[in-house]
Amino acid sequence: MKFLAALLACAVLLPASAALADSRVFIVANQPDGYGIDRCLAKSESCGAHAALAYCQARDFAQAVAYRRVDPDEITGAVPKTVGMSCARGGCEEYVAITCQR
Repeated sequence: MKFLAALLACAVLLPASAALADSRVFIVANQPDGYGIDRCLAKSESCGAHAALAYCQARDFAQAVAYRRVDPDEITGAVPKTVGMSCARGGCEEYVAITCQR
C-alpha cells in the first residue's frame, strides 16, 4: 500500500515540476527604435531587463532569465545573409536572444 501511495505521489508531482522548469529562447530582430531599449537588450545591460520581462510576459512566461545579442552565425540557417552589403554601412541586422521561463 505504501508503494502505491508513493507511486501516486510521484505521478502527481513529476508533471508539475516539469511545467515549472519550462523555458524557451526567443530570437528577436534588434530593430533600432530610438528609445535605446534595443541597445540595452543587445548589450545585456540592466536597462533591458524590463523590455525582456515584458516580452516574456506577453508570451505567457513568468520571467526573463537572460537576454543577449546573438550573431547571425549562431542562428543556424534561419537568417539569410545579405550578399554584397557591408556591416559597417548598416547592412547587417542584429538579433537578440531572450530566454523566458515559466
